[in-house]
Amino acid sequence: MGAVLVTGGAGFIGSHLTDRLLADGQDVVILDNFDPFYDVSAKRRNLEAALRQPGCRLVEGDIRDVASVEAAFDALPIDAVVHLAARAGVRPSIEDPVLYTSVNLDGTVCLLEACRRRGVSRFVFGSSSSVYGNNAKVPFAEDDPVDHPISPYAATKRAGELLAHTYHHLFGIEIACLRFFTVFGPRQRPDLAIRKFAELMAAGREIPVFGDGTTGRDYTFVDDIVDGIVRALDRASAFHIWNLGGSQPVLLNDLIARLARGLGRAPVLRRLPPQPGDVNRTWADVSRAKRELEWAPATSFERGMDVFLEWFEAERLRAASGSRT
Repeated sequence: MGAVLVTGGAGFIGSHLTDRLLADGQDVVILDNFDPFYDVSAKRRNLEAALRQPGCRLVEGDIRDVASVEAAFDALPIDAVVHLAARAGVRPSIEDPVLYTSVNLDGTVCLLEACRRRGVSRFVFGSSSSVYGNNAKVPFAEDDPVDHPISPYAATKRAGELLAHTYHHLFGIEIACLRFFTVFGPRQRPDLAIRKFAELMAAGREIPVFGDGTTGRDYTFVDDIVDGIVRALDRASAFHIWNLGGSQPVLLNDLIARLARGLGRAPVLRRLPPQPGDVNRTWADVSRAKRELEWAPATSFERGMDVFLEWFEAERLRAASGSRT
């Protein structure tokens, strides 16, 4: 069996997926450009263990660059692609929609074209719950309308699904589009709410709270997401869309209270108006994934927060130790 190409493999989800695939005996090629959207050294630490294994290769390059993509496909014989590389985040996409469109759409087409040229028949696309916009019906199901995205990021993710469908229709590539719901856990990006709020709370700084705190997110532990990706990779056939979510939404106020308990700190809140592009709530209907992937979230929000906070405190100790040397 050939290797799996993981784009964005140095990032939060991608590095966890890489570790899982290697543990399962699967060879992996990572394509990552180490974009400075956040600390590049953190991404390099994410890969330290993986790169010590003989079945892992790293190609540094941009998914929009044909030469970099070709180098990744040449590193080892590629049997499947898991495409996780993207410009992420709703609010930054509003500030720079041109960049988001370029990376998330041009990059996806570049990879699909490489699959077409090389005869690679399995492609897993990392989509997002943001495609559902502010759908009034909850929980969100894969057959719900997704024609009204409310941010450029969401629009690029929906467009990526449509591009993937086109390549399935025209060239027979087996496609799995996975709509991730607010992933959290160790190695979480610093711009995401749980990590960002933990950093601010630990430093005794104000936490910006947009709206009245009653927005809800369906937080999903990273190990559950990785398990869903692996199952979709094994079962990729035709064209499928699956939700991967914890299916237990948590209010923003409750998230802040949980972090405060875990860190033993009293939060200092700064209330702000709701942000354009933010959805009111997300909530995954995972019945299709249960039925077709035999997948269900195994880690509760409470347990996931325990694991995240243990990692977070270890990271703080590591950073403090490094600053004293």
